[in-house]
Amino acid sequence: MHEYTSTARVWGLTCPGFPEEVSRARRWIRDILRDSPLAEDAALIVSELSANAILHTASGQESGSFHLALAVSSQVVALSVTDNGGAGAPKVEHQDQEAEQGRGLAMVDAIAHRLVVHDSADGRTITAELYAGAHSGGHPC
Repeated sequence: MHEYTSTARVWGLTCPGFPEEVSRARRWIRDILRDSPLAEDAALIVSELSANAILHTASGQESGSFHLALAVSSQVVALSVTDNGGAGAPKVEHQDQEAEQGRGLAMVDAIAHRLVVHDSADGRTITAELYAGAHSGGHPC
């Protein structure tokens, strides 16, 4: 294969910032990845990132939205959620067992092999990568 070509496939979906859109995002990921062993991990990650966009950013406000992007190759599944921005940067926090919230991004970080947060003037994109043939956290099978 030529170094400038790729067999990756890319999909995108923009959702209004309503709570019911989290289940739509999850179904969308599962439909695309239906034959992949990474489908359930990807669905869990997109659920958490979509819910965070709605709950913690301007995406959940009136006329807010969030955008999903999914890139799939034979080696990696990369899914991104871009929100409308807001106060404070997301951070991985390890909460105690009694905490009622604040564990989501830590869970995503534990499942994904790589997690990247990119801030811009228009919002924030969180990308989680899952590698084929590896367990959560980047450990080979």
